[in-house]
Amino acid sequence: MHIELRHIHKRFGPVHANNDINLTFGSGRIIGILGENGAGKSTLMKTLSGFQSADSGEIWLDGKHVDYTGPEAAIQNGVGMLQQDPLDVAAFTVLENFTYGQPGSFLPNRKAARHQLAELSRRFGFELDPETPIAQISIGQRQQLEIVRLLALGVRTLILDEPTTGISAEQKTILFDALRTLATRDSMTVLLVSHKLEDVIALCHEVAVLRAGQVVGTRDMPATTGQLVTMMFGQELKPHTREREDLSTAPVALELAGVTLRGKRVTVENFSLKIRAGEIVGLAGLDGSGQEMALRAAVGLEKPQDGRVLIQGSPIFASRLEQWLAHLEDVLRSSERLFIPRFLVSLLLTVVSDQPYRRFLERGVAFGAAGRLEEGLVAGLTLTEHIAIVTERQTLVDWGRAAQHTAAQMKTYDVRGRPESQIETLSGGNQQRMLMALMPEKPVLMVLEQPTRGLDVDSARWIWQQLLSRQAKGTAILFSSPELDELVAYSDRILVFYAGQVFEVPDASRTSADEIGHLIGGHFEEQTT
Repeated sequence: MHIELRHIHKRFGPVHANNDINLTFGSGRIIGILGENGAGKSTLMKTLSGFQSADSGEIWLDGKHVDYTGPEAAIQNGVGMLQQDPLDVAAFTVLENFTYGQPGSFLPNRKAARHQLAELSRRFGFELDPETPIAQISIGQRQQLEIVRLLALGVRTLILDEPTTGISAEQKTILFDALRTLATRDSMTVLLVSHKLEDVIALCHEVAVLRAGQVVGTRDMPATTGQLVTMMFGQELKPHTREREDLSTAPVALELAGVTLRGKRVTVENFSLKIRAGEIVGLAGLDGSGQEMALRAAVGLEKPQDGRVLIQGSPIFASRLEQWLAHLEDVLRSSERLFIPRFLVSLLLTVVSDQPYRRFLERGVAFGAAGRLEEGLVAGLTLTEHIAIVTERQTLVDWGRAAQHTAAQMKTYDVRGRPESQIETLSGGNQQRMLMALMPEKPVLMVLEQPTRGLDVDSARWIWQQLLSRQAKGTAILFSSPELDELVAYSDRILVFYAGQVFEVPDASRTSADEIGHLIGGHFEEQTT
């Protein structure tokens, strides 16, 4: 599909997100859409895919001017977008999601849909069980499902927003092979929004670079990382170096002692970990390998089946009563086998659930979730309202004081927006900066799920500057990341999770991303011989 974007303008209040954008995309090409966080990439792609309308400008597809409103109309014109978090329905199965939105009768032909799903999956090497609930498949499989769903709807231009965030190396290889097939064999146009320059270099035929809402350049590939960074930021960024200290005598900030964690797909048994003040420990592993449970156990959001969690030497999960309540909660959650009415289960869970996260907060533990809008921030609330939740302890909020505090924090953390802006209108980078603005300045422990998820290289460096400033004051940091270079660059130690097993790399400065990659694949023996 041949695409022309002519004089696209889009404003959000005083922010000119897209400022006179003129771009042309040809068929049979994979084009990288690059730029720092807040440059206008996602805004432009949402306009092209119908998720929002431009204030002015035109979209031309195959020489025809189109003026659609809504993603359904965009799909009917051959343009579909795969969001960073796929827009599937959690209560549906794979097959039900596949048929969702397809034209035809009210009741879809399940047999025909199952056959079409199987054919498309087989073509691209996807493994999608039609009867599996969405909640039980990985983010990579959800992406695969959305791709085949859009193809079944007839799209000829596929837009992908940060598609390799949170997926395994194997799933990325499968995804890239599928995208190359769509471009070369099917002559589709593939637009890739990504902050991962190594992915752009490996996959794209050309790139378009945005900065502050404007196109600053296009170029054919290949190109070096340095050349792309210079186009994005106007200068090449120096690699990060970090001095590591001997912290063997520092006081212990967090201890997990003989902890057993049971999830839907994996169990981590008898897991122990000590993190000392000022130490940074990184967790690596494929999605669902157990590292997520370990992080959440460290902040009271995942109850261990056994063992203890201690903050600065004081136990959290210690009493027999708490262990008994945790066991009772598990029984109640499996109440379908006990024929207990659902409303009664909810009531009893409210009574017996301990909800210890508040106690972790009181002990100086701060948590940053990977899902910024799902868990870390509250969609619909303004920046000032977020600050007020954290800082205002009175029954009646002093909104003038809260607005002043918000403005000061926005200046300190370089949050681009307005105090009255709703949080979901900010770019991913600005949302992450706002999360940092809500964090305490000197916590005992920071537990972070993918702290640079979806951020460009400069924004990621800025986040780590803030984290390292807290680390220098004695804060211990426990974090997970799918970015192996990030784990190696910032960790003192790295714990690799594989199918419930845990392997420790005691000195991150003596390892490499390639070695961590082998460990993630379960090749522990190679590292111990």
